[in-house]
Amino acid sequence: MRCLSIALFSAFAFSVPAWAKLPPPSDDAKAKAAEAAAKTAHGSKVADYQLCKSMDRVAAKYYASMKAASKSTKPPTETPACADPGPFVAPAAPGAPAAAAAPAAPAAPAAPAKKS
Repeated sequence: MRCLSIALFSAFAFSVPAWAKLPPPSDDAKAKAAEAAAKTAHGSKVADYQLCKSMDRVAAKYYASMKAASKSTKPPTETPACADPGPFVAPAAPGAPAAAAAPAAPAAPAAPAKKS
């Protein structure tokens, strides 16, 4: 019982500082957090694009190998085209003009070249 009361007391004593309220983040810290979130979101879009392109390559190789082996396959499932997110553009500052905040529209992706 004594060990239990010591454990409870120490757990309570060490958890009290966690109740302290942190000061609000500064504008600079908020801007850095927003930029980090934007970079993370862009990184996810790039990863999705790379995954989409690799799945297209695998599917193309599969259908080519099945055609070479004279085997029939189901028609491929229609999927949306892979959208290239383009280079990372940092978010505009709150006081920046609206024209600078709008990202440039990415160019339409070119059709992949057919391998012989």
